[in-house]
Amino acid sequence: MEDKKQRRVCVTGGTGFVASWLIMRLLQNSYSVNATIRTNPDSKKDISYLMNLPGASERLQIFNADLNNPETFTPAIKGCIGVFHVAHPMEWDEKETEETKTKRVIDGLLGILQASLDLKTVKRFVYTSSATAVVFNGKDLDIMDEDSWTDVEFMRSLGLYGESYVMIKTLAERTALEFGEKHGLDVVTLVPTWINGPFFGPRCPNSVRASLALIFGDRENYKFLLSTSFVHVDDVARASIFLLEYPCAKGRYICSAVEVTVDKLSEFLSFRYTEYQIPTADSLKGITPVKISGLSSKKLLETGFEYQYGLEEMFDGAIRSCKENGLL
Repeated sequence: MEDKKQRRVCVTGGTGFVASWLIMRLLQNSYSVNATIRTNPDSKKDISYLMNLPGASERLQIFNADLNNPETFTPAIKGCIGVFHVAHPMEWDEKETEETKTKRVIDGLLGILQASLDLKTVKRFVYTSSATAVVFNGKDLDIMDEDSWTDVEFMRSLGLYGESYVMIKTLAERTALEFGEKHGLDVVTLVPTWINGPFFGPRCPNSVRASLALIFGDRENYKFLLSTSFVHVDDVARASIFLLEYPCAKGRYICSAVEVTVDKLSEFLSFRYTEYQIPTADSLKGITPVKISGLSSKKLLETGFEYQYGLEEMFDGAIRSCKENGLL
């Protein structure tokens, strides 16, 4: 492939948890990056943590774009050889119907895919999905792989908080893969589990807060920790770049580094972070769990990709960032 210094890629949702790490890694790997952000007319978004990244002054350009107006992404995609579509609304207007939310995400995705196709420079489109698009299907399996898809109707029957996110994320991933197959655009999807680790900016990402539920005392999230699969945010960023560059990449790739039971997680946190009151395994026995099967990273690992981080680095980094921002 051509010299990386001559290659430009687009990252949507540039201020997000994964996207900001991805931008940092791309700049470190000598890529030029067009990052999209959605500005709020009522407040100026602080993007100093992006602009202060090494290499940003020379090779990072910021574009304003909004999923409500997919055509606004075209200038950011122009001239790029790869697109990382990471943007996904995490804050919803409660007055919006599920149909309205779905239409916004899918129409935005289709617009970005179409621009990537029409501009003719994009060699691969990498969509960041979620393990929630895999696990909620009612099948009693010990391990799930890329052939497993969340069943939307089964998900509805569970009545869990955040079901709109799960359903829309599942539909969006299917849409991206089907568009690529139909129109000849090279689309691959990365399917990370619970993403943990250090973060940029003052806001604690939802996945980090959920990962730290036993430290924050967030009982609403205890039920998800019966058996949890984690992955470090930097491994997600590295896997995204790897899939852009790996010649034979095709379809979905689950990205899951460590699986741990709530008993082991409680034991690990209690031993490593003695300053916090961690619930004991016995005290968690009354929690009604959400049973989720384990996830296999075999397909990703067979490409030659290697995870670099374990639980220690994930939680050390997440706790450090929380402390730096006065959240712990």
